[in-house]
Amino acid sequence: MSSQERRALPGEVRRQADDVAALISDLVDRATRGTGVNTSEHVAMVHAAGVRAAEVGLSAGEAVELYLSVVLDARGDADAWSGEALLAALRDAIPVLVQAHQSAGQTMVRQQAVARVEFIDDLLRGDADIASLVQRAEPFGLDLSASHQVVLATPTAARLVEDRDQNSFNRTVLERYGDRGVLVTTKANHLVAVLPVRAGRDVDEPARELQENLRRTEPRRSWRFAVGRPYAGPYGVARSYQQAREAIVLAERLHPEDDMVPTRDLLIYRVLGRDRAALADLVETVLTPLTRARGGPEPLIDTLETYFATREVATETARRLHVSVRTVTYRLARITQLTEYDPSVPTQRLTLQAAIVGARLLPWPASEQK
Repeated sequence: MSSQERRALPGEVRRQADDVAALISDLVDRATRGTGVNTSEHVAMVHAAGVRAAEVGLSAGEAVELYLSVVLDARGDADAWSGEALLAALRDAIPVLVQAHQSAGQTMVRQQAVARVEFIDDLLRGDADIASLVQRAEPFGLDLSASHQVVLATPTAARLVEDRDQNSFNRTVLERYGDRGVLVTTKANHLVAVLPVRAGRDVDEPARELQENLRRTEPRRSWRFAVGRPYAGPYGVARSYQQAREAIVLAERLHPEDDMVPTRDLLIYRVLGRDRAALADLVETVLTPLTRARGGPEPLIDTLETYFATREVATETARRLHVSVRTVTYRLARITQLTEYDPSVPTQRLTLQAAIVGARLLPWPASEQK
């Protein structure tokens, strides 16, 4: 890299490259006096130049080019420069320069990986200092004043996230969103993507897109997707992440067969779950009488839940439960007898529906039997 090439670089990069060139010039100047670079002092200077080149973002090849250009400039200026001194400078310095650059680069990669994990953890928790978060977001291209949302993917069938899963997910995210302003990681056995918000898009669209892409690339692996709502500000990412996690938990309890969790469908469940004490009281008051039924409360709860899901059509309820219509009718009558709530009466139906949802959220009766 000649001085002319350095002048063509952007201002900050040019200044940093000039710093490395000055360091190299100093050691080359000593080499022209016949001492070479085989003393511990000169080796340390070459090593420092390689480290500095890595720190300012120059590749190992660019660092060598820079060294050669400085050597050639010095050869033209120094009468004392001999062919032997030139060979000594090249022979002794370049291996040290490259090794120092590679070692420094590996150290920087490890440090960056640790810093990245710590930053993402703080960002998703939302309990770090705002100024610190904003400053640490810059290297990742994140503008925390803008809106972001979080997409979660969790493996079904109690499977653990593997490295290949994260690699596939990372490729999928980069194909759709590029690498600017995007973060991909794993946390608590979830694949996590922090995405910038695009105007005019449905809140669930990013999750649907990533789900479709991941299904094409990994057709034999099954995932459940959820997304948090978009929010602006440093704590917006944490808020969206918590909503996505909550959606995953709700889906596992309420709709375990679904592989996509529509955000709007969970709003009422979030409302019901805000006051767990009141919800527990509702469930206990309304559904505890069902425990007196022969066979326990679960068949009656399943019947009532399916009855509501089929818009109160007994024949469809029977088909889904693989029982007769007469059995469905008997169970509904038994529910009314035990609870004194009739699903055919609108206000009483609402109470029963809320209690059934509460039973799945708590969960109940499993929690009662422990």
